[in-house]
Amino acid sequence: MKKRSLAFFNSLMLIFFIFYPVLADDGKGENNATVGPENGSLVIVGGAMKDSNIVLKFIELAGGIDAAFVVIPTASGADSIDPQRFTRFLSRFGVKNIQIVHTYNPEIANTEEFVAPIKKANAVWFGGGRQWRLVDAYANTLTEIEIRKVLNRGGVIGGSSAGATIQGTFLARGDTKTNRIMMGDHQKGFNYLKNSVIDQHLLVRNRQFDLIEILETYPGLLGIGLDENTAIIVQGNKFEVLG
Repeated sequence: MKKRSLAFFNSLMLIFFIFYPVLADDGKGENNATVGPENGSLVIVGGAMKDSNIVLKFIELAGGIDAAFVVIPTASGADSIDPQRFTRFLSRFGVKNIQIVHTYNPEIANTEEFVAPIKKANAVWFGGGRQWRLVDAYANTLTEIEIRKVLNRGGVIGGSSAGATIQGTFLARGDTKTNRIMMGDHQKGFNYLKNSVIDQHLLVRNRQFDLIEILETYPGLLGIGLDENTAIIVQGNKFEVLG
């Protein structure tokens, strides 16, 4: 698959909404470029991931099946975490070094003991659910810092559904009451893909026009709408489409 500029309008499976000028960074973008990390890669999936090529690409970018993987299932909101459920997508391809890192408590997320597995990780994966749970648990903690360091040392961050949206600058559907509110009580993502807002389950849930509300308010953001089982692999200011 050829790499494309982030300003490229692809197909209905992957829709970009582009408005100018770009705004200043107050959690919604500081410089005028939509760009991924200087080092490392992002795997951003629109939900319902079934294509093995997406998972295999994530594993490849981590360094192969012997690399160290961390899976963060916090967005699910589950009372108890079944490790097999959240790691099966990797283990079925032979990955063995997988650790679950999970808490809903930001005080725990801010401890050295909690972040120890992330410090050794080559790859971090955010599972699906509600993206605001990731913010409540990890924003402004050691966990957020150490996850970004995975990119700094050339690793990969990936995620599907909520795990896709969290990678943007503006947090679409971040309201704690309902995911139908586009501009809710949580509006700041983890900003791995700078100056962006990412939506998911695009065609399946008839969300083709939902990002327009955000982009009319913040016209400097690049809006990215991903359908299910569709991913972009971001490196610098280029991406590859899979799925």
